[in-house]
Amino acid sequence: MTIFEQAFGADFARLHPRVRQRLSLGTASGTGMIGRGVMDRIWRGPAFTAPFLRLGTTRHILFPEQGRDVPFTIENYPYVDSFGRETLSFVRTFELPGKRRRFDAQMVLDPRTGRIVDYLGTHQHVATDLRLGVREDGGFRITSGEFRLHEGPLRTVLPPRIAGTAAVEEWFDEDLGQFRIEVVVANPRFGPVFGYHGRFTATFVEQGVSGAVKPLREKVLW
Repeated sequence: MTIFEQAFGADFARLHPRVRQRLSLGTASGTGMIGRGVMDRIWRGPAFTAPFLRLGTTRHILFPEQGRDVPFTIENYPYVDSFGRETLSFVRTFELPGKRRRFDAQMVLDPRTGRIVDYLGTHQHVATDLRLGVREDGGFRITSGEFRLHEGPLRTVLPPRIAGTAAVEEWFDEDLGQFRIEVVVANPRFGPVFGYHGRFTATFVEQGVSGAVKPLREKVLW
């Protein structure tokens, strides 16, 4: 079974058939997915959040730019990482006016908890356990747990007042014939700080993982 089939368990059968297909990506099948579409809106919080978001651009996590009708690509490729873990890439590219931004993540299954661990950025220095749920329309929701940081000799759990939470909603729009996605990153003190929503069409590809979506460094933050 793929990492999402294991993490959802019996609830996997409740997902919309197109959503199940999208999450049934694993090295056994050798199938990846490229989604192309448009983010109707990308936004950020007040101006004082911009420096924090700009810091995230150095490792492909967050960014301060805003926009509407932004071309978008998401690349989901299954592969086995250097630790022997079944991994699924979630690499998102946003073609903003005169600037390309990326939001990189790699997901693996923690065999101890049965939960997916989301490793963020090019250096996997931040990780969080994901909580999964099924929407009434057969879509899914993902919320982040505590964020763990490993940078050089520093290993710590980031306080919620600093890290905040991330929430993702994704579903298949039957009328549109496309996937819809909504992402919100919020902080308990400052409120919503970053997010986007839009739509994309999925194309399934029979090919190996693209090296461009792999992180520069891999870590274990369980």
